[in-house]
Amino acid sequence: MRVIGFDDYRKQAESFANALHTDYQEIRRHKFPDGESLVQVPVDLPQHVILVRSLNQPNDKLIELLFSVSALRRHGAKRITLVAPYLCYMRQDTENHPGEAVSQQVIGQLLANHFDDVITVDPHLHRVHRLNQAIPISNAIAISASEAIGQFIGDRYKQGILIGPDSESEQWVRDIATRIGFSFAVAEKIRSGDKQVAITIPQLDYAGQQVILIDDMASTGRTLAQAAEKLLRAGAKQIDAVVTHPLFCSDAEQFMRQSGITHIWSADSIAHHTNAIYLADVLADTMKKIC
Repeated sequence: MRVIGFDDYRKQAESFANALHTDYQEIRRHKFPDGESLVQVPVDLPQHVILVRSLNQPNDKLIELLFSVSALRRHGAKRITLVAPYLCYMRQDTENHPGEAVSQQVIGQLLANHFDDVITVDPHLHRVHRLNQAIPISNAIAISASEAIGQFIGDRYKQGILIGPDSESEQWVRDIATRIGFSFAVAEKIRSGDKQVAITIPQLDYAGQQVILIDDMASTGRTLAQAAEKLLRAGAKQIDAVVTHPLFCSDAEQFMRQSGITHIWSADSIAHHTNAIYLADVLADTMKKIC
């Protein structure tokens, strides 16, 4: 097998290939003045190719992914595995308002049609509980960054309270807290718009406490920022944040830091300067199990 990736995720793809003890090659991309994309894949391929690309900012990436899969199969790849540590369009799993597209179903079927296996990390699923319900193939595998995040927190902090900013974060917060023996609680959130949220923090004694906010993703940063502001007003000594997927759209990181969050750490599912938790080994271990 061979790992093939893109220049915008080179460091992570190379680390993944090293963890698998296999070669890494890269797809050449070109953007024409009118916005169209050209991709050129390596040739002389083995039968099994692992295509690595995280799918944040997905619209261009999905098109380039489809072009790449077509070219890889034309040049001899019989089995193509997608390793997408961040998987896009998983949140919209129902028609909330008449006429809305159910993007999870559309993208899930698209990936199922073109890939033999899909591996991702902590996908943002709601009513769907298994990844193969969203991507209808047998090897649609969701792994968790909880162990790696737990080890990072356990190595860095002697004690602290883990707080999830909403009910959706509870599964990750509980798992991490159980692994490292920290206490935890989960806030309540009401969202009224992309950047409009109302947070109610748990009723605990935060006086002088180190609090670590845990979430699977940070997009606008408003949820974590508001939680931090309320925790500081409640007497917390310091607020740090650890997220799996650092989307950090627009002014998100700046907004979070202005709210009083001291340190922001992230997994390298998306390349960002806050990356401190590395997923190559857990992804490689999963890949070995299905080879």
